[in-house]
Amino acid sequence: MPKGLAHLHVLMEPMSCAAKAVYQAYEAQRRMKVWRPQRAFVMGVGQIGLLTTLVLRLRGIEVFSFARSKRGTLSSQIVEGLEAKYVSTSETPVEQVVKEVGKADLIVDATGSSHMAFDAMKALGHNGVLVWTSITGADRKHEVPSDKINIDWVLGNKLLLGSVNANREHFEMGIKDLALGEMMYPGVIGRILTNPVNGLDNYGEMMRLLVEEKSALKVYINVAV
Repeated sequence: MPKGLAHLHVLMEPMSCAAKAVYQAYEAQRRMKVWRPQRAFVMGVGQIGLLTTLVLRLRGIEVFSFARSKRGTLSSQIVEGLEAKYVSTSETPVEQVVKEVGKADLIVDATGSSHMAFDAMKALGHNGVLVWTSITGADRKHEVPSDKINIDWVLGNKLLLGSVNANREHFEMGIKDLALGEMMYPGVIGRILTNPVNGLDNYGEMMRLLVEEKSALKVYINVAV
């Protein structure tokens, strides 16, 4: 980790996953020889969503980051600090954004909601890629217009892929993007580190924060204080 970024090392696991999600989309679309996404939607503004927003902005893509909360939250401030557009779905539905700016070339879902993951299909443009990074553990059911999706995705040449653990290459890409991101948007990424816990003996407090603190973006332990 480059000097000055050591405090951000705890973000490397989610950062490598964010880098992998975007990398896979580009790699998959090599099938079309030329793919230059201009607009991306990021669904969810937890740590994966925020870091994905960073990765996309570093590639010059216009990014709309969607969340339920209204503007003014820490997540919305980080999104805007990355020069992306924060959209509260409680105020502006995804469908309205599509009407105003058009469909996305790339969508990354990081909401943890299967409902949002499937609904994102409707906001993807021709030749676009939808990447699912969420793990949903409930038994929720959601009705979708399967025939319309089938026709739209086949004729629109669209792609759906799932992305999970990253490898060393993605980890190295994440380090480079993290360093560049800190240079391009100084101080913004560090705001994701919301809840430090001092010492391994305080693991109980760490677990409490993970379970109870809904506003926490990143809970981590300082091993040496």
